[in-house]
Amino acid sequence: MNNTGPIGIFDSGVGGLSVMRHIREQLPNEDLMYIADNAHLPYGDKSKAFVAQRSLSVAEFLRGKGAKALVVACNTATAAAINLLRDRWRNLPIIGMEPGLKPAAASTTTGIIGVLATAGTLNSRKFDILNAQIDNSIHVIAQACPGLVEHVESGNFDGEDTRELLQVYVSALLERGVDAIVLGCTHYPVLKPLIRDVAGNGIDIIDTGSAVARQVVRRLEKDDLLHQRNHPGKVSFWSSDKSDNLHVALSSLWKHEKINLQNLPPESCGLGEKSVHLSENRI
Repeated sequence: MNNTGPIGIFDSGVGGLSVMRHIREQLPNEDLMYIADNAHLPYGDKSKAFVAQRSLSVAEFLRGKGAKALVVACNTATAAAINLLRDRWRNLPIIGMEPGLKPAAASTTTGIIGVLATAGTLNSRKFDILNAQIDNSIHVIAQACPGLVEHVESGNFDGEDTRELLQVYVSALLERGVDAIVLGCTHYPVLKPLIRDVAGNGIDIIDTGSAVARQVVRRLEKDDLLHQRNHPGKVSFWSSDKSDNLHVALSSLWKHEKINLQNLPPESCGLGEKSVHLSENRI
């Protein structure tokens, strides 16, 4: 792999920008490619096979563009496809997401932590395994949040209807005594100020975006893939559905450069002819 290649980052929509922001801060000289697979969002209510196929299609496009590393900036896609991607490209650094249960468990004083995530993440085997690694004295309360991803995608970051939706989900956790809330979807850090307002100041809100960016740095250093130059890297944006809403949301969330949004080629937008032999059950 060429160390001058870009870091490829993808999500079902704009949520992965919450991770890319940290990567940009820690690796300002690297070229970044971001893909919003918004023609197929949200991933959270799709089958494992579907999300795995989409992840593979997007990853193949990024590799075709010379990506020297992949960041699966989506908890649901990580659960569905990270092993598949790592089997496909064994020498490629591939970094995924997982809900921050461990830091939440370390910070709680009540012994009760909450997780806000999509149903796809919460119903996954990967989440079950992660949960099983937490000390038995810690009680984990999972809260699925249907509709939140769509609010973020529409650019509704602080509207009254978004607040009302968060009030329902956050209150369900607070009523159970949680003192730490894990943001288990990369879309949710966009709503962190609103979540903080709804939850109150006594609640620790856990976002793993910075930790993922540090892992990207470690992997590139380990494989000698850091780009040695003294000027800022370029950023390119691609999508499977070049909608006006997407451009507005991207522009609102990414202040670093002017956004030139490009369309993925047709063969990367649909499911294509390739098949991933996975059952339709839990991720």
